[in-house]
Amino acid sequence: MPLVFSSIVSGVASIGNTGRLGRLGGKALFYYVFTTLVATLTGLVVVNLVKPGVGAELGLTAVPEGLKTSQTSLLAVFQGLFPDNPVKAAAEGQMIQIIFFAIILGVFITRVDEKVGAPLLAFFSSFFEVMMKMTRFIILLTPVGAFGLVGSIIARTGFAPFVPLGLYALCVLTGLILHAFITLPLMIRIIGGLRPIKFVRAVAPALMTAFSTSSSSATLPLAMECAEKRAGISNQVASFVLPIGTTMNMNGTALYECVAVIFIAQYYFSHGQVASLGIAQQATVVLTAILVAIGAPGIPMAGLVMMSIILNAVGLPLEGVGLILAVDRVLDMCRTTVNVWGDLCATAIIAVSEGETVLTGPVNQETEFA
Repeated sequence: MPLVFSSIVSGVASIGNTGRLGRLGGKALFYYVFTTLVATLTGLVVVNLVKPGVGAELGLTAVPEGLKTSQTSLLAVFQGLFPDNPVKAAAEGQMIQIIFFAIILGVFITRVDEKVGAPLLAFFSSFFEVMMKMTRFIILLTPVGAFGLVGSIIARTGFAPFVPLGLYALCVLTGLILHAFITLPLMIRIIGGLRPIKFVRAVAPALMTAFSTSSSSATLPLAMECAEKRAGISNQVASFVLPIGTTMNMNGTALYECVAVIFIAQYYFSHGQVASLGIAQQATVVLTAILVAIGAPGIPMAGLVMMSIILNAVGLPLEGVGLILAVDRVLDMCRTTVNVWGDLCATAIIAVSEGETVLTGPVNQETEFA
């Protein structure tokens, strides 16, 4: 939370020109909604073609321990975008509310007298640099933590649940691969005019970190470092687009949510417990998945918790989340990588649209993340 807040405030305030800020924000929002919609529809098509939940015998119906059920409605999701109390929102981890408050604060730092605004900008910029250092230190320990977490899950569940869930996992991975290797590279090439392979090489350290940590927020410092030092994107664009994208542009999470909910619906329908989801209900799944992805925190397994909102929206049992726990950790690593890849693609495309020159020379291989 301190990392994202300080990054957005300093990034917005450093832009200075509120006209450019509005232009950047409009481009980013349009890109986020469009790519998230495409990703969700990709997952919807794949899961409806394969039908992994039809006839599946999993035998898992219990509610996972520690998973809070949610009765959040779509109206509540919209109302929750704006904080009544930013301090309370920060304490409760309401990331999307903090983003809105940080943007407003950054804008008005540029609207006051320079003698007043300059010290604030310097404070938040310095605070952001300290948070970057702290996060990089913590990331050094994450490989050990990831190994222990995966090992403990396998020790509890064994390998048996992986067999019937393999087809479901394959659907999620197929959708993620299509989006990551076809949709986003096409956008980079056609809209941004960049070479996708060269751009992947530039941001590879961030993608590897996203895969190992399953956390968009933990990957943010490395993503910004790669975007600025290895891809040549300006700090003004990177510090504004990437932190917002960390929360609002979760292509992989939206795709996963859609596939998982349809899989759960197919499972319960094949066992005669619920009615089949029609076109209207599947449209609700797509819309809610996009909204949930926008509001999901960039932490490991956040999509699993947020899925209860979608299940509630279409009247499916919340216990259905327990059906997919056995393979979720691996899928979480993959969808987080797609999330970060989508954020970096957005940053490059928006930078090019602002007249910046990206990837003009050979990728710098001498950074500390290479």
